[in-house]
Amino acid sequence: MKRDDRQQAIMDLLVSDGEVELDALADRFAVSRMTIHRDLDELEGAGLLRKIRGGATIASGTRFESDFRLRERQGEPAKTAMAEAALALIEPGMTVMINDGSMAAILGRMCVARRPLTVITNNAAVLDALRGEAGITLIALGGTYSAKFNAFLGKVAEDAMARLRADICFISSPAVSGLEVFHMDDDVLRVKRAMIDAATARVLLVNHTRFGHAALHRLAGLDEFDHIITDRAPARDAADALARAGLTLTLADKDQAA
Repeated sequence: MKRDDRQQAIMDLLVSDGEVELDALADRFAVSRMTIHRDLDELEGAGLLRKIRGGATIASGTRFESDFRLRERQGEPAKTAMAEAALALIEPGMTVMINDGSMAAILGRMCVARRPLTVITNNAAVLDALRGEAGITLIALGGTYSAKFNAFLGKVAEDAMARLRADICFISSPAVSGLEVFHMDDDVLRVKRAMIDAATARVLLVNHTRFGHAALHRLAGLDEFDHIITDRAPARDAADALARAGLTLTLADKDQAA
């Protein structure tokens, strides 16, 4: 197997399993451990995975988030359920802000069901989905394009956000610890923060597995959000902390919410 094909196969395994072991990969592809080490080093250098002892993972860390191209292939049913719950908060005529992220991209595609709308976004997948759609006024935030996040970031995007206001914003996050929301990338965080500051209503969208995890940079307190949407109930300690603070979760999984 050629190197590129082997590395693609490694990434496919990571998408399905979340984590791989070095010895198992060497056996699977009939190559040396050193060859797999080099593959993992190259993939880590490209920002596609995070090496751990004895293997690699695409699970988020305090300073790592996997590539958009991988995240968009994971957990589609949960993302779709959360996007549908978020869509219920949008009314025709609103100005809506949608941030980066694979789940937010699904919400962006759904927005045509609530037109007419004005949609402000730095998410390239949302821009691709909505451009040319009748009844959608699309405002694209400029900035430096990040392939890792499939989004436009940096000072240009932040300056544009400072001059805009919206009825509602939808913010996704890879980490919630206690009553605080985190992100590992400061460029991504600054645009999210600008959206929070510019919106009348704020909605947090977070997978239940992301509770109980911190990242390098603090984004916001959970009490800054009017709605917190997750796919299903998080672990008991996280749910208890929210309940003690008087914060309500919206569970997008209808069976969980029943």
